[in-house]
Amino acid sequence: MNRMLSSMRRHHMTKIGLSLLIVALIVGMTGCAVGATRPVRYELTIGSAEGGSVNIPGEGTFTCDAGRVVDLEAIPSTGYRFVNWTGDTDTVNNAYAAFTSVTMNDDYSITANFEETDATYYTLTTSVSPSGGGSVSPAGGTYAAGKVVTISATATSGYRFVNWTGDVSTIDDRNAASTTITIYGSYSITANFEESPPVPPDQYSLTISSSAGGYVSTPGEGTFTRDAGTVVTLVASPYSGYQFDRWTGDVGTIADDEDPTTTITMSGDYSITANFVEEGPPVPPDQYTLTIVPSPITGGTVSDLTGTSPYTEGESVSIKAVAASDYQFAGWTAPAGSFDNANAPTTTFTMPGQDVTVTAHFDQTGVTFMVSAGEGHTVGLKSNGTVVAVGDNEHGQRNVGDWKDIIQVAAGGYHTVGLKSDGTVRAVGYNNYGQCNVDDWTNVKQVAAGAYHTVGLRYDGTVLAVGYSYWWQCRVDDWRDIIQVSAGDYHTVGLKSGGTVVAVGYNYHGQCDISSWNNIIQVDAGGYHTVGLQSDRTVVARGDNDYGRCNVGDWTSMIQVAAGGYHTVGLKSDDTVRAVGYDYHGQCDVDDWENIIQVAAGGYHTVGLKSDGTVRAVGYDYHGQCNVGGWDLN
Repeated sequence: MNRMLSSMRRHHMTKIGLSLLIVALIVGMTGCAVGATRPVRYELTIGSAEGGSVNIPGEGTFTCDAGRVVDLEAIPSTGYRFVNWTGDTDTVNNAYAAFTSVTMNDDYSITANFEETDATYYTLTTSVSPSGGGSVSPAGGTYAAGKVVTISATATSGYRFVNWTGDVSTIDDRNAASTTITIYGSYSITANFEESPPVPPDQYSLTISSSAGGYVSTPGEGTFTRDAGTVVTLVASPYSGYQFDRWTGDVGTIADDEDPTTTITMSGDYSITANFVEEGPPVPPDQYTLTIVPSPITGGTVSDLTGTSPYTEGESVSIKAVAASDYQFAGWTAPAGSFDNANAPTTTFTMPGQDVTVTAHFDQTGVTFMVSAGEGHTVGLKSNGTVVAVGDNEHGQRNVGDWKDIIQVAAGGYHTVGLKSDGTVRAVGYNNYGQCNVDDWTNVKQVAAGAYHTVGLRYDGTVLAVGYSYWWQCRVDDWRDIIQVSAGDYHTVGLKSGGTVVAVGYNYHGQCDISSWNNIIQVDAGGYHTVGLQSDRTVVARGDNDYGRCNVGDWTSMIQVAAGGYHTVGLKSDDTVRAVGYDYHGQCDVDDWENIIQVAAGGYHTVGLKSDGTVRAVGYDYHGQCNVGGWDLN
């Protein structure tokens, strides 16, 4: 008896050892660990219904790193077959495959389901109308006769559910987005959606008055109604013998309450007053700073030949522009002041009564090479005007093999845009919102691509936009004097010739609150943040700062910036690169990059163009968007 008990104990300990070994192997293969003995992001709970079990990673609750791809394998028992995975299946690769995977972006609970093999089975086929209006869960499948299946229709942003059509005789409620269907045969059903009207903006009242000694000439005095977010220009005009003192009242969003010409941003009901005082004795003339910048920054060099800034109003300053290789001088612009000859590279500029940024514009004289990064694909422009692309091609966004005579490319969320040397534009890829409808564009000098919209800058400084505009990111018809544009996921940014910036679109994180920026020479719009390069080569950023993507306050000596989905990249004057923000996929691992002349930031990857025309890329590579090692764009 004692020997028997001893043998049983040894056998029991052996089983425990084998069980621990199996758990260790599962941990190594999946990146998941039973319990919570080390810092983790999310929990994965796996279970099974009657008729089988889950072999990989097993059943129970596991802790997994955020973003980890975990394999799932369901094994049916004799007389059963696998049906589907249910529960939190949004990131399951294929909910109808016995062997599949799930990407850990949250806490998930998933169940493997089975059914007896001797039952009669029918097929359920689902679809949506119109395409892109929404989705159906489950996407379809095979079910036993008499099975009651819950079906749900989910509308995409800008749409709403209408009804179910097709084989709907056994649907419990054909007008309900979530309902049931009883399977008595093979059915084909369609979830129908319609566009929902955009939500109108809030409106606020603005009451303007003045004290004795003057009046408000713009927009006048009285009570006005303006949309939320509208920037209203205010001009206070004193009578003879008086001078403007300050604005009082609800001045929280006034740009400068001591400036007679200023702006107020409408984010509530406001009442403000322009105050005037009698003129005092004459004061010495003010002096103002002159800043000169090139556009684009690689187009040439600029200089103040007088070199004694600051200057008084009306003072003449000698300025000079020298074009770089492959560029030619195209003229001077400034928001105030005047030029002796705005078309001469060496001329004189008469100072206005304010700080001013003067811009020297350069046009490209020959095709050069460049890179652009989208959500899941990368595009390269070769020096011969042709285009190459790698990565996601689900919507044909990489179908650029026949493009020729291209001088600039822009990769959007799921589409690609190319600018031709004659000022026309081409576009391929996802077009459900009309973001590729650019065939009639002319006189375009620069293009930008957002998640679902496309922006074009014309030679006269006006802007075009097509595509998804639920947050009004395409409302740029009134923009003037723009020298560069950039498109984020759902917002649009424009750089004006005087170094100030305008923005429209989604602003939940404050990515459009950049009207106070000045001395900007380049902008870039990311997923939910905006980055600006200043004339002193420092960087500013506004918007969502999760993962520290806006922590660029210590950057210096920068010559270009790029904003990705959740990270920011900067190119330094010594051709090295810096990056901050989300780095789970290594998209910020650029410290060893050298000889870089241009950078691009995608959804989760970063691309760098070297001076010899070769390309580097780091980050998320699920679609092969980083497979640029063989490129030579020169």
